[in-house]
Amino acid sequence: MPPNPVYIKKITHTDVINALHDLSETMRATDNKAGPADAGMTFFGQFVDHDITLDATSALGTRIDPATIPNVRTPSLDLDCVYGAGPEATPVLYGKDEQEHFLVFGRHANPLDLARTCAGKALIGDPRNDENVIVAQIQGLFIQLHNILMSMALEGGVAADDIKTCAQDGIAKKVWHDHVNPALTNFEEVRRFIRLHYQWIVWNELLPAFVDQTCLDSAINGDLFDWDAPVMPVEFSGACYRFGHATVQFEYKLQSDQEAKGLFATVGFAPRPKDANIDMGLFFEMTGGLQAQKARPVGLGLGSALLDLPFVHNPIELADIEVTLTLAQSRNLALRNMVRDRYTYQLASGQQAAALFGTALVDVPEPLAALGFKKTPLWYYALQEAEEHGNGKLTGAGGNIVAGVFANLLKRDPTTYVHIPHFQTWSGFGGQSSCIAGIAAFVEDHRDMIASPEKLMCG
Repeated sequence: MPPNPVYIKKITHTDVINALHDLSETMRATDNKAGPADAGMTFFGQFVDHDITLDATSALGTRIDPATIPNVRTPSLDLDCVYGAGPEATPVLYGKDEQEHFLVFGRHANPLDLARTCAGKALIGDPRNDENVIVAQIQGLFIQLHNILMSMALEGGVAADDIKTCAQDGIAKKVWHDHVNPALTNFEEVRRFIRLHYQWIVWNELLPAFVDQTCLDSAINGDLFDWDAPVMPVEFSGACYRFGHATVQFEYKLQSDQEAKGLFATVGFAPRPKDANIDMGLFFEMTGGLQAQKARPVGLGLGSALLDLPFVHNPIELADIEVTLTLAQSRNLALRNMVRDRYTYQLASGQQAAALFGTALVDVPEPLAALGFKKTPLWYYALQEAEEHGNGKLTGAGGNIVAGVFANLLKRDPTTYVHIPHFQTWSGFGGQSSCIAGIAAFVEDHRDMIASPEKLMCG
């Protein structure tokens, strides 16, 4: 959609910032509210975001044309945040000798932490997946899954045959033969096996947990966007997919015998102590296990930790309008989202997006309407739609944008699971309420299969 700059009339840019700040503070949640999704889905959604988007050039406070933003991640559901560019192009993520196709994982002080450099930085495909202790363990889950399945593939037997059959399904033998280095056959089979299941989980478990099914059905069965629309529109990456922030709770229990604590009680981007290892059953519902915590419903509340980001240490300067945010404002993620929307990207408003899709309008929120605002930042608008019309799930314009982008990613890539009509998830991940929970249980039950895991540890 075309740029939507801020037009000032009878107020200043500082007034706009302060109004958005006041609006953001109405979203501060200091207690938990249970929605339909498991709590782990919030952080799985963050993990997915880091798989498909990375804007490493635009800076909050500087106007940029969204069309010029390079996406450092591949815009596909391919788990490059786990695998990097593979063992030949990104060898730092992999072991050596007989483990050269295994991913490094663990530290001697905490075997379930991510592998780290001597400076404590995580050795992973996307450093953002060390931002908090929960998303770091979603990253760790997929690393361990790869290493377990690599062990099974090398060992041979029924599981190895299942991996091979699934991985080669939908790929012509000639294509596989021409493009896969024989030395990497087991690695590539395991990687594709995991990718297919990951893609299935994204469409069949993650998105239905947070997006109205009508939007998903319309997206997968038709085309919500024009043929020449960007694969990764900034209305998605800069606004609507940030709905996940509104599903973060005030606090979480990490282990069953601990008290709940705030999201940043244990800092990210640093070696993780053992007492911050999570019980996966508290984040994904498992048969006969712990009662899983729930994500907040999508709406107008954010766990207060997100309005006081502890790792932001400097005020944001909005050079184009000569305004500097206070440090408190700079730490407020809800405000940052709306400032990025209005001043960095100049995104279409929620009302303009609703007109494009022909969806029901929602009113401009009172703190903005009182100052004469006629339009609502798209990120906030999508949350309003969810609260007022979606029963705690994205719907309307926001739901269509999120569903449409993911449907395009799956349909345009001929290697995804949607192009295998008979695809079914592996029985080894069965017996749980969801495939993602099945993977968590499988990893818990089989991590001892990895030979010499200490050789994969770093840091």
